[in-house]
Amino acid sequence: MMRALVALVSGTLFGAGLAVSGMTDPMRVRAFLDIFGGAWDPTLAFVMAGAIVPMTAAWALQRRMAKPVAETVFHLPSTSRVDARLLGGAALFGMGWGLAGLCPGPAIADLALRPIPAATFVAAMLTGFALHAVAGRISPKTTTA
Repeated sequence: MMRALVALVSGTLFGAGLAVSGMTDPMRVRAFLDIFGGAWDPTLAFVMAGAIVPMTAAWALQRRMAKPVAETVFHLPSTSRVDARLLGGAALFGMGWGLAGLCPGPAIADLALRPIPAATFVAAMLTGFALHAVAGRISPKTTTA
C-alpha cells in the first residue's frame, strides 16, 4: 500500500510540474528545439536546469540511505557503458521527441489535458515498448560452417 501511495503522489507531483511548466505543450518543446528558426523558446532549458538542484540533492540523500522509503532495495543502473544500443535508443528518442514534441512523461500527463493527440502518441509509444520487448526476446542465430 505504501509503495502505491508513494508512486501515486510522485507521479501526480511530476505530472503537475510538467503541466505548470508548460512541458506538456508540444509547441513549446518544438520551439525549444528551433534554435536557428527564429522562434526559439528557452523555457525547457530553465526547466532542465531547475531539475538539477533537487536531483543532485536526491542522489546525495540516496547514498546515505540503506534502502528506499517504499521499497526493499534501490534499483540503480547496473552499467554506465555507452554502446550502439544506447546511442540508437537515444537517437530514436530524440527523433520522436522532436517530431511529436512529446516524450513519455509529458505524454502521460497530457492525457488529462489533450486526450486525443496524447492518446495517439501514447499508443505509438506503447507499441514501441512492445516491439522492444519482443525484439529483446529474439536472440540472433549463429551458424557454423
